[in-house]
Amino acid sequence: MLIVRPSALGDVCRTVPVLASLRAALPEAVIDWVVRDRYQAAIAAHPALDEAIPFPRDRFARWWSPSVARELKRWAGALRRRKYDVVLDCQGLGRSGLITRATGAPRRIGPAVARELAWVAYTDRCPIAPDTHTVDAMLALLAPLDIEPRRDARLYLVEADEDWWTNERRDRGFAGVRYAVLAPTARWQSKQWPIERWRTLAAHLLDGRFDRLVLIGAPGESDQVRPLAGDERIVDLVGGTTVGQSMAVIAGATLVVATDSAPLHIAVGFDRPCVGLYGPTDPARVGPFDRPDAAIRRVDPGGAGRYRARRLDDAAMRRISVDDVIERIEAVSGAVVDGVVL
Repeated sequence: MLIVRPSALGDVCRTVPVLASLRAALPEAVIDWVVRDRYQAAIAAHPALDEAIPFPRDRFARWWSPSVARELKRWAGALRRRKYDVVLDCQGLGRSGLITRATGAPRRIGPAVARELAWVAYTDRCPIAPDTHTVDAMLALLAPLDIEPRRDARLYLVEADEDWWTNERRDRGFAGVRYAVLAPTARWQSKQWPIERWRTLAAHLLDGRFDRLVLIGAPGESDQVRPLAGDERIVDLVGGTTVGQSMAVIAGATLVVATDSAPLHIAVGFDRPCVGLYGPTDPARVGPFDRPDAAIRRVDPGGAGRYRARRLDDAAMRRISVDDVIERIEAVSGAVVDGVVL
């Protein structure tokens, strides 16, 4: 069996319940996963997975180059020679549809609402109700196989990443102390919460609640967090960690606060208390899985829009106050982490 879910990082993490469901129902099956090479670490250590097959998207983006075209052909040929009997396209886009079709599997399952003509690649097209949470939509792909969905989103660390973070904390002088992770960056302006509010929130969290705050984010986002990095108790790792290392940072945290981004879904995977800040995107569909109370949204239903729209600014995010976030942190404070009540 093969899962096709190349990207993005948060979506890869949210697809794990499909893997867990397949393994529970089919303990002897070979279950592989096509995943973008840069996100391979997110699932590499999962005990239910036989093999993560890296998809070098950046390399294959130059498919018109003769050398890259030959490489892509070899990659697709190798995939086809694995002779999968069932493939689940959990992404439902043109690229994932092409990968699904390239396997030549006799049974290819995907969402009936797949975009970019991806549905053409499927032998089984599963109906998905509007406003279904992304994870539930992917679990619906199990219906043609009569497999019971399992709501198991657990993630696992590669030992080297866990060791890296243990050593990093020791070297930075905060081994054994409580820390919170802040993920304040976002690629799209419409998902960005004002940096001055992050600064106010950070001051509140450092006032007796946490000994350290750790900032994480993607390469190229360092400028967004520079105003936060003046306090020596704030550890700035934005752009300085691999995917696996970021996962290790989150796995050891007592709290994670983030915009609508991958760190939220990683926090769910490691059962960390988390608070997510949402603007144009709907947490009922893309919020932390099975944690509806972890998301904050203060946008008028009629005022939402596509978060990638150039005309959309951060107005929806500005409706979220610092007090809103502090109150939500208090609401999740009943969670117990490593024997300590937040």
